[in-house]
Amino acid sequence: MKIFYSAKNYTGETKQGELEVKNERELATELRAQGYILTSFNEIKSNKKEKGKIDFLNRFISISLTDKLMFSRNLSVMIASGLPLSRAIKNISVQTEKKKFAQILDEIYEEIQAGNSFADALEKYPGIFDDLFVNMIRVGEVSGNLEEVLNILALQLEKEHELMSKVKGAMTYPAVILVVMIGIGIVMLTYVLPKLMSVFTDMDVVLPASTRFIIAISNIFQHHGILVAVVFLLLIMFLKFFMMMEAGKKTLGFLLVNMPVVKNIVIKVNCSRFARIYSSLLKSGVSSVESLKILSETLTNYYYKNAMIDCVAKIQKGITLSAIVSKYPKIFPVLVSQMIQVGEETGKTETILLKLAEFYEDEVSQITKNMSSIIEPILMVIIGSAVGFFAISMLQPMYSIMDNIK
Repeated sequence: MKIFYSAKNYTGETKQGELEVKNERELATELRAQGYILTSFNEIKSNKKEKGKIDFLNRFISISLTDKLMFSRNLSVMIASGLPLSRAIKNISVQTEKKKFAQILDEIYEEIQAGNSFADALEKYPGIFDDLFVNMIRVGEVSGNLEEVLNILALQLEKEHELMSKVKGAMTYPAVILVVMIGIGIVMLTYVLPKLMSVFTDMDVVLPASTRFIIAISNIFQHHGILVAVVFLLLIMFLKFFMMMEAGKKTLGFLLVNMPVVKNIVIKVNCSRFARIYSSLLKSGVSSVESLKILSETLTNYYYKNAMIDCVAKIQKGITLSAIVSKYPKIFPVLVSQMIQVGEETGKTETILLKLAEFYEDEVSQITKNMSSIIEPILMVIIGSAVGFFAISMLQPMYSIMDNIK
């Protein structure tokens, strides 16, 4: 059985966490071997049957990160004010403008009224409340510090929102420029170029290869526009399906951690998420092994997920996390393993990881601020090359016509 425990060592230092043991005696023996005395414990009941009853459609329901942040923050404030959990959830449900989310909160309220735990009720909506959220709430309920756990979750979601907003903001400018450029190119090829081509067809002149290439693309867009649109949609669907497969996730992960400019952001974003989430889980009382399991489901990059899975396997064999992380220098900079090692030696892993997360968040903030100055020259080169190629392809036949007239 899995037990959440509190223990103290001979110097008075408190330790909390989870352990899989047969009974209370085994738990006390294991803690004694680590130099701790068991002070309190609660069994964490498995909810495998309930997991199996998750509505299939519930897996696809989702809400924005902002809504989840506000839910955590408001619930924490209400519980701190002395409101019972069920009543606090009902109050938030009434105040929520999103009808679907309000309906889900009403269902969670009914679950709690029926005697189910808050974590079990949340677990039925995996599209909204992921493993990280559910596990932290479960630990908060068992240990009796739900208010503190909700505060930690709210802070975690707030930092996550800030981080993602900065990255999205940095990528918006180049995305808009590229979309506009492609749109103008399609209009030119479909409507403008055919009118210019009528001049060349009336003249007996040999067209350069670049001009023939552009004319061929123009004919495809002009006469087979619907087919191009269908192929484009099929390509998007294929890519989405491919990204759901193991090979697709691995390919995307490889590109992101190796692509110039982008890799710097990807590595720092993932390192900051790893440090902050791991710190939050440890602070909430989740064991190291369970925290790393949750991280393996939370981090989206293929290489980081695999690294977390490897950490779970090796940390159970007694290998330190800093030693395991140091084996992945490509995705975890040396600073990460060094800081974790300091945390392990001083017993302040949570605090050290929090400082590491803040450091990388500041780094991402600085990179995203300078992103436009980095990307602008690259975009100018791409746009200039495209315009130059088009201009040369159109001007070469004209020069040939002028030579024939002479």
